[in-house]
Amino acid sequence: MDNPKYIYFLGIGGIGMSALARFFNNASVMVVGYDKTPSPLTHTLIDEGIEISFIDDVVSIPSIILENKVESLVVYTPAIPRDNKIFNFFKEQGFELKKRAEVLGMVTAQTENLSVAGTHGKTTTSCIVATILQHSNMHFSAFLGGISTNLASNYYYQSAPSQHLSVTEADEFDRSFLQLKPQYAVFTSTDADHLDIYGKQEELEKSYQDFSSLVSDKNNVFVAYGSKHLITGVTYSASNTNADYYAMIKSRSGKGTHFSIRNNLGEDPIEDLYLNIPGQHNLENAIGAALMTRQAGVPLESIIAGLVNFKGIKRRFEYILTTEKVIYIDDYAHHPSELRAIISSVRELYPNKKITAIFQPHLFSRTQDFMADFAYELSQVDDLLLLPIYPARELPIAGVTSEAVLAMLDLSNAQCVAKEEVINTLKNHQVEVLLTLGAGDIDRLVLPLKEYYAD
Repeated sequence: MDNPKYIYFLGIGGIGMSALARFFNNASVMVVGYDKTPSPLTHTLIDEGIEISFIDDVVSIPSIILENKVESLVVYTPAIPRDNKIFNFFKEQGFELKKRAEVLGMVTAQTENLSVAGTHGKTTTSCIVATILQHSNMHFSAFLGGISTNLASNYYYQSAPSQHLSVTEADEFDRSFLQLKPQYAVFTSTDADHLDIYGKQEELEKSYQDFSSLVSDKNNVFVAYGSKHLITGVTYSASNTNADYYAMIKSRSGKGTHFSIRNNLGEDPIEDLYLNIPGQHNLENAIGAALMTRQAGVPLESIIAGLVNFKGIKRRFEYILTTEKVIYIDDYAHHPSELRAIISSVRELYPNKKITAIFQPHLFSRTQDFMADFAYELSQVDDLLLLPIYPARELPIAGVTSEAVLAMLDLSNAQCVAKEEVINTLKNHQVEVLLTLGAGDIDRLVLPLKEYYAD
């Protein structure tokens, strides 16, 4: 269905689903949906005029959907359980159902698509790309995997008399990104993840290769140097001078970096760039974003303005509180490589301060695959509270618990604790730098912790 009049989103509170819901709502399509639990994001969608139910029952489906089956489209996320009553009703009644990724591919097919792929770094990179475009006079839509601080949303539209560009975050989960039709692509990393879906690292790698093959011009493919063995394209790095493009750091001030992008291709360097967020990994993300947008014809002045004005993303190295006593940072890190990036960056910024981390493992399968790696990276903090594993779509796996991770830690100041007991537990801890880390519902702790330490 090319032009549905009514759309029902199953799992509308997901970050990718909500971006699509906002797109259609802005296009004056009737949008309604369901999600398991309310969240700040679903509250915002309701405020924007979207009707949402939190009851998995056919009676909660609005009558306008039931009465207009032919003109209605049902969009669902793979995270929806197959025993979901609403999902099975729509399936049995012959409604047209499409996965989120397929619909995203449909709505961006007529645009010049700039896509960001990678196990980690893709949300930050795609948000930087969108911020660069925001500082240009170009026509674009952005479908993001996080809430950009600059755009105040995970969806953004800017009208201009030019070629319509789109920014998409290419999700490798269940090969969803193969539904996209990119003209430009950045690969931030190709580390192992989602092995519950792919089974083997080799299968995940093949999916990345399949995605890269969708871009016909390899000059439009930008690959973080560490993945050059896997993807053919132009390489970039924040530190390795063997890459086609690499950073030359001029100075660091506070949380930002003043740098240039040099190259081994005989081109003039890109000078006078400033990124206003910390972390070597974010510097590399910025280089990928700058190179792809430049290749897509974005003026250099827009790239410079986008980088210097980039304010970050919710739950990506997000400063929640900064006082004389406590610095509190929240991050979505849920993979060992992401933990390494955030912990090392915080160490670099605050070398003389004690780091207390609260980590919630995400998925039993991921914890099983990387248990030793999680234990190693988490041992780099000074004090650790380990929450129970957030199951998401999964059932428990025997022997895979937070207690099992705890037993592998090389850290004396570590303990498992229920989410409800975190604040009481921290009362007995001297906290200087606090990190909340994970991709589950650990974000529900952010406001209570902020309020506790702000007093």
